[in-house]
Amino acid sequence: MKIAIISNSGAKSQAASTALRQQLTAAGFDLGTKQPDVVITVGGDGTLLSAFHRYADSLATVRFIGVHTGHLGFYTDWRDYEIGDLVTALQHDAGQSVSYPLLDVRADFADHTSAHYLALNEATLRRYGSTMRCDVDIRDNFFENFRGDGLCVSTPTGSTAYSKSNGGAVIHPRLDALQVTEIASINNRVFRTLAAPMLLAPDEWVTLKPEPREDYLMTVDQFTLDPQPIVSLTLKVAQERVHFAQYRHMHFWDRVEDAFIGAKQ
Repeated sequence: MKIAIISNSGAKSQAASTALRQQLTAAGFDLGTKQPDVVITVGGDGTLLSAFHRYADSLATVRFIGVHTGHLGFYTDWRDYEIGDLVTALQHDAGQSVSYPLLDVRADFADHTSAHYLALNEATLRRYGSTMRCDVDIRDNFFENFRGDGLCVSTPTGSTAYSKSNGGAVIHPRLDALQVTEIASINNRVFRTLAAPMLLAPDEWVTLKPEPREDYLMTVDQFTLDPQPIVSLTLKVAQERVHFAQYRHMHFWDRVEDAFIGAKQ
């Protein structure tokens, strides 16, 4: 088994990464960043998101493991004080994994070029300092004309992130769906939107067709893109999936409770 380790720059993460490297080397594992079988991230969800995009072209063959060194992460199953237990689990690895849906994002630009992205959490289209006007189509059928700050489209695993901050529902990651949430929509006698989160089935897609402008801001997970004028943005459940090595069951709703409520502590 070939294992890549990616850590953030924090002192606690660096110490845990060093200990992990030492123990994995002593156990006979091959450590390298090219074509790994398993990618272990040490830090938090942001570190894992960075690793996901780094290995987005190898999703069919790579599994991810998250070790968190700070607050609870939704993608991190292990704590920094459990390094020894993680190495033991890797020694008994039988290829077990759990997979989650991803978001497929296609941007078509005014110069007739296009770009393709994969998102683990969400993608957004926004304007700052002025209202975004955007037609919203579902399965190529017109649904509404949106006016507001922007729109967020998230995966089930991303439903606990920016989407939730905009009033979106928390979705179990076993559901193959995508969620559309509005960012500060305008609703009055003149302008009207659904003004509620929407869940789309895996065979549906949403297309955003913004009014021609050059000041749109598009994000894919933690990356901010400043694209050329956008004609349309099409988002759907991706054919690709992300795979996490699973050595013990981590109940999703326990993570949600611990992160947002904390009554069990």
